[in-house]
Amino acid sequence: MQNIIVASKNQGKVKEFKHILGDDISVQSLLDITFEDIAETGSTFEENAALKAEAVLEQLGNPAIADDSGLEIDALNGRPGIYSARYAGPDKNDEDNINKVLEELKGVPEENRTARFVCVIAVAVPEKTYLYRGTCEGRIAFFKSGHEGFGYDPIFYLPEKNSTMAELSPEEKNKISHRYDALQQLQKDWHNIFS
Repeated sequence: MQNIIVASKNQGKVKEFKHILGDDISVQSLLDITFEDIAETGSTFEENAALKAEAVLEQLGNPAIADDSGLEIDALNGRPGIYSARYAGPDKNDEDNINKVLEELKGVPEENRTARFVCVIAVAVPEKTYLYRGTCEGRIAFFKSGHEGFGYDPIFYLPEKNSTMAELSPEEKNKISHRYDALQQLQKDWHNIFS
């Protein structure tokens, strides 16, 4: 069985990775091993994902998957972007982040609230790092709705589903999410990377 370390301490992300990757792959996270936090010093999702995966590979000698993901809102010139987790401050508080976004979008009409979730997955193996970018298009709702998921899911509205991401079951979300999009691309390359 292939053993992969997901370079994250975010339980929501790790759970999604395990669900999408399936039972044929043993998934560990930075919650399962002792590992210092990795500084995300890049200026793009791609740079941050690669930094995290390569740090785990270098220190543990084990193939690693990392993602950097976030929310890009067109009316906010792409913010919060790579700062999504700490948008309202260093504590990574989902509620505060959501409230800050809703406050900044006060008065912005529905048609101008377009946004996307972005996920870049980096797979670091000896000699090479592979990058996969996935997106999920939607709009920012006017208020929170739903209790599933994490992060900005309660305000990320999907017009084709007539619901927020947080109103979908994990199974529904995992079939359309930005992370799923990126992982689908990775799965097509899986045997080339690990052959």
